[in-house]
Amino acid sequence: MRNEEFDGDWAIVTGGSRGIGRAVAVELAKHGANVLALYRVNRGAAQQTVEAVEALGREARAMACDVSDQDAVEAVVGEAARDLPVGVLVNCAGITADRTLLKLDHADWTRVIDTNLTGVFNCVRAALPGMRERGFGRIVNISSIIGQTGNIGQTNYAASKAGVIAFTKSLALETSRHDITANAICPGFIDTDMLEPIPQPVKDNLLARIPKARFGAPAEVARAAAFLASPASAYITGAVLNVNGGLYL
Repeated sequence: MRNEEFDGDWAIVTGGSRGIGRAVAVELAKHGANVLALYRVNRGAAQQTVEAVEALGREARAMACDVSDQDAVEAVVGEAARDLPVGVLVNCAGITADRTLLKLDHADWTRVIDTNLTGVFNCVRAALPGMRERGFGRIVNISSIIGQTGNIGQTNYAASKAGVIAFTKSLALETSRHDITANAICPGFIDTDMLEPIPQPVKDNLLARIPKARFGAPAEVARAAAFLASPASAYITGAVLNVNGGLYL
């Protein structure tokens, strides 16, 4: 019988160097998880995540991994899932390349889909055999409100995040008998680096539409992820949890 805490199990967090990914890593550590944070290029930021986790008394590692690269994911995630007691996978890695459709080139379409959607597939496929062998797993995929509503200039991003929702629902059906759950979180507009390029007048218009009248904090998404990753969520699978301040109901 597992307790309510993660009790020293390892959690893999993609996109763990900053923003929501770092917040998830720290929140999981608060509840007893050791963390393997994956990052693509920013080693310094990933090391800050490691230090934040270690400050909570948990073990932490950071490893470079482009989640769109199947071989790299198998080498990093697959090996970790074989060597460590990995009970949790939280897929936070994501990118944008925003342009209206007629200005969107094939390279930016492919790059966003490969990272945001195929990256989730790659990481789940690498971690799943170890979870099945252990008879326990919690998979949390970070989608987006844009995958539910669409958005001008984000056909690639919206398609990738809608795909994450559909992928998660199908995965839940395949894994539920093994005590492995798969759930998605759809954050609204969260105060991370992704908001910084948005002009202030556009931000003001967004705030006027949000019932809570503020942007979300990464920690608020992280707390939702920690619950869905915990043993306490055993009867929740295939769910989509909105963390958006009431912007989309």
